[in-house]
Amino acid sequence: MNKNDIFETRLKSLQEMEDNAVNKQHLKGKLTARERLHVLFDEGTFFELDAFVSPVQAPNSSRTTNFGDGVVVGRGLVQGRSVFAYAQDFTVLGGSLGYAHGMKIAKVQDMALKLGAPVVGLMDSGGARIQEGVKSLAAYARIFKNNVRSSGIVPQISVILGPAAGGAVYSPALTDFIFMTKKTSYMFVTGPDVVKEVLNEDIDMDGLGGGDVHANKSGVAHFVSDDEEHTLLLVRKLLSYIPSNNFESLPVSHLVKSYESRQKFLNKIIPDDPNRPYDMKDIIRILVDRDTFFEVHEGFAQNILVGFARLNGKTIGIVANQPKVMAGTLDINASVKGARFVRFCDAFNIPLLILEDVPGFLPGIEQEHNGIIRNGAKLLYAFCEATVPKITVITRKAYGGAYIVMSSKNTGGDFNFAWPTAEIAVMGPAGAIKIVNKKELAQSENRAETERILTEKYKAEIANPYRAEEIGLVDEVIEPSRTRDILITAFEILSNKQYAKPERKHGSIPL
Repeated sequence: MNKNDIFETRLKSLQEMEDNAVNKQHLKGKLTARERLHVLFDEGTFFELDAFVSPVQAPNSSRTTNFGDGVVVGRGLVQGRSVFAYAQDFTVLGGSLGYAHGMKIAKVQDMALKLGAPVVGLMDSGGARIQEGVKSLAAYARIFKNNVRSSGIVPQISVILGPAAGGAVYSPALTDFIFMTKKTSYMFVTGPDVVKEVLNEDIDMDGLGGGDVHANKSGVAHFVSDDEEHTLLLVRKLLSYIPSNNFESLPVSHLVKSYESRQKFLNKIIPDDPNRPYDMKDIIRILVDRDTFFEVHEGFAQNILVGFARLNGKTIGIVANQPKVMAGTLDINASVKGARFVRFCDAFNIPLLILEDVPGFLPGIEQEHNGIIRNGAKLLYAFCEATVPKITVITRKAYGGAYIVMSSKNTGGDFNFAWPTAEIAVMGPAGAIKIVNKKELAQSENRAETERILTEKYKAEIANPYRAEEIGLVDEVIEPSRTRDILITAFEILSNKQYAKPERKHGSIPL
């Protein structure tokens, strides 16, 4: 057989494998590995590598013609920017990760790190290939090591489009963002059968580790969509907000549209009753460029909001308390969610806007026993550590330790603004007067009226934002309708912010 014949035979084998994959995957409502890559990348830009790599054979096994060893790897363009990707093929050996399979993934990880490009992993795998024994585990270890080496240097995105079980879940867990699909993707350390055998608990794959579970309960997944096409389009959208590496400038949009007509609405968006909730998302959408708020972790820890947006065409990260959920208090999940997002933005030089309305940390036995102190400290550490431009706007409540944590002036906030409705104090007026004025309240003949008077006095003399402004802890009390213009100017001022790295290997975040 001459070289041309060999070449034609190989191409025919690849086509037969793809035809077989189409039949199997489409019956499950799933795309093939190559179809997924075609959705992810700009049309005609995917450049495949190592298409004819064959599996490493286990002892006494017969040779196969499973070219590619169950994974398609290569490089393409997303909105014209270089991105490396790998897509596991469940129709070849169950997408199991053998040594050759793992080395293909490691190869694109190495290339992405060397060339400063994001890595996207499309995962659909039965896990480690049992027949190859420790070789498959060694391949996983190499991938995990590369995940850590690349962390904070190039963005890493995992897209779960089928099963991911056992050791296979730890590469996604080491990456920056995880996408899942409803009904067809699963993540768990041990499957339903093991749970049944060990704990005698009955649960199906979806209930144990489906997309909704991880997006809303565990917080493992950042995004979940109804189908694969929408999931991959969301990946493209995310990539449009972030740089290709930690040295590259942020993407800029020249199509700037804003809600100019709605800026005045901000002057009356805060309710007169301090205990009445409102939706912080309404404020975010009015402040940023029109239709650019891209929320991350939407279903998890909804008492804090995180996400990307554009302000005057430039990417920013947003961390905001959500008064609509749990009064915007900080609990364990919200603290961890916020800390992780802040650290990503800091690693990739994305400026941070903090919108604050926080009455404190969530009290209770469950929170204390599960480590609210340790976990709350993660958010505090993240903000103190972050050197990117940080601007805080206090819209209403800013009480106690939670005020400090949310990028206050003395933790390194570059600009701290407050609306006239802000209340900045050690604690809320109702609780404060019961401590400060305990004797006076006990002696009062009309306790309710005395409480009302003392509460108003506390607000005027202590919790008033102008008091914080007088001592320099708030840079300016601003009219809400001017906030967008002030933010644009403030971020422009901070665009050349310089900082000195501390002389240490790294700090010790309270993990």
